[in-house]
Amino acid sequence: MRSSTILSLLIAFVLAAAAVFGMREYLSDQKARLLAMNGMKPEERTLVVAAKPMRFGDRIRSENLKAIPWPSNETPAGSFVSIEAVVGNDAQPRYAMAAIDPGEPVLSSKITGTGERATLSAALDQGMKAVSIRVNDVLGVAGFVRPSDRVDVLLTRVVRGPAGNDQTFVDVLLQGVKVLAVDQTADERKDEPSVVKTVTFEVTTDEAQRLTLGSSIGTLSLALRNVASSSVEQTRPITVADLGGGAMATELSNDLEKNKLPEPEKQVQIVEQKVEPVLPVEPKWVTVGVWNTTKREEHRVGLVQ
Repeated sequence: MRSSTILSLLIAFVLAAAAVFGMREYLSDQKARLLAMNGMKPEERTLVVAAKPMRFGDRIRSENLKAIPWPSNETPAGSFVSIEAVVGNDAQPRYAMAAIDPGEPVLSSKITGTGERATLSAALDQGMKAVSIRVNDVLGVAGFVRPSDRVDVLLTRVVRGPAGNDQTFVDVLLQGVKVLAVDQTADERKDEPSVVKTVTFEVTTDEAQRLTLGSSIGTLSLALRNVASSSVEQTRPITVADLGGGAMATELSNDLEKNKLPEPEKQVQIVEQKVEPVLPVEPKWVTVGVWNTTKREEHRVGLVQ
């Protein structure tokens, strides 16, 4: 396709988009004029957003909300058009179930129902369970695990073999588990690392059984996942025998084998040579010093061979 044809297509697309946008604005303006001529005001849509930051467990109050104009006919799923619909009444208050920042739309999925308490059980999905395990500053990834993160749970245990010897294994017990809370904190917007003692997960019944059994027979530790990682990896148990030098050490070992020098006796051939002693050269003359009154004179006298 020639460049002139491509340029023509691009110009056509731009003109078509401009025409659609212009016609949409024209029709909207004509609709507003017709309503004004009939003494009617155009319909004003609003959307309720947070006016102040709210965190898990905070009560939804009218002073923490505001309604802003919303020009589109489509609104976010679960949003509210009036503050009264969000707040409810004093007898049946609502509470925040997740962090809501200023300017963020208030959604029904982030607040409790009327009269419901802001408990962790209300944050669980249908059919899921909440299970806590004990960690420390090392097993809990130095406190960098926060609510809503995804982690892998590793189990370290000692198994006795048939010969009576103990073998240590490390297995990946669970993958991609959602963290509900750390200690008694369920605020997912709190990003400061802190050393915690317990971590609570959202798991199925089978996963809850695995966690409970694993914590009783071995040591559980966490591995923090990338925020966009959701794949399940193929894993295998790791034993002490796998703790060699690793891939890098194996590569270096192979390089050393390839570049290994020959044996010393094959590399250098040692030849013994007899070295004749070097005798001093006999002089052909001697120097004789003669004193004459106040000075010394030297005379060279040849030797008879």
